[in-house]
Amino acid sequence: MEIFLIVLAVIFALVGLAGCIVPGLPGPPLNFISLLFIQGAFAPFETSFLVIWGIVTVLLIILDYYVPIWVSKKFGATRQGIIGSIIGLVIGIIFTPIGMIAGLIIGAIVGDMVAGKSLHHALRSGFGSALGTLFSTGFKLIVSGVLTYYTIKEIIVHYT
Repeated sequence: MEIFLIVLAVIFALVGLAGCIVPGLPGPPLNFISLLFIQGAFAPFETSFLVIWGIVTVLLIILDYYVPIWVSKKFGATRQGIIGSIIGLVIGIIFTPIGMIAGLIIGAIVGDMVAGKSLHHALRSGFGSALGTLFSTGFKLIVSGVLTYYTIKEIIVHYT
């Protein structure tokens, strides 16, 4: 059973890292689940460690939705611009990862222009949408990287 849990932990950790970039895959939650698999395999973590990282994961899930919107609005994006950036991001998945960023920016620009903004203002909000999404992705990569580190470290420590 221990080996099965370790294999699941590694799979969840790797998919979690990918999920930081690929929309639709919940990166940090998968990485946190990998810690729980390791905990089930040989209980290396204190309860407080798991609670803290669980709270960080939940906060990151919430921030992942609000940071891009907040930054976009700071750069003057309209509701249509934000919706356009989401649509562009989803369409851009086909051309990952450059297509995702380009789709996000183009979608925000088109959405803001549909809302009646000038090209100059639409370009600014498109940049804001991209910046917000990049910040959010960066936060997810950091947390997922740390959780993956702990997963791999505990496997190595356990078997050495």
